Amino acid sequence: VQLQASGGGLVQAGGSLRLSCAASELTFSSRATAWFRQGPGKEREFVAMIRRYGGGMYYSDSAKGRFTISRDNAKNTVDLQMNSLKPEDTAVYFCAAGNLILSTPYNQARHYSYWGQGTLVTVSS
Repeated sequence: VQLQASGGGLVQAGGSLRLSCAASELTFSSRATAWFRQGPGKEREFVAMIRRYGGGMYYSDSAKGRFTISRDNAKNTVDLQMNSLKPEDTAVYFCAAGNLILSTPYNQARHYSYWGQGTLVTVSS
C-alpha cells in the first residue's frame, strides 16, 4: 500500500489547512488510518486516527476541538481539517495506515504498517 500525503503549506496563526492522504489500494477504507507529526527537534507524535469504515475517531489533546479527521470514500482519501492553527502545530505531518483491532493502542506509531512521505505544515505567528 502506498500513501501520499498532501496539503501542507505556510499559514498564519489562526488559519486553516486541509491535509489529504491518498492510498494506492481500493480497500483503503478497510484500514485504520492516522495522522502523526514531527516538529523540529521533537519526536513523532500522534495527532488523530479514524477506524476502518469510519468506525470511530480519536484525537490527541492538542488536536481535540481544532482538528477533524474524516474519510472521503469517493476519493479514497483520509483528510485532516486543521483549524485555529498555532505556531506549535508546525511540523511534518505523516499519514499512516494499518490493520488495528480495538485493543491496539492507536496512538503508537509502531502499530501502523504503511506510511506516507510527509507534508510540511508551517504556522507563522
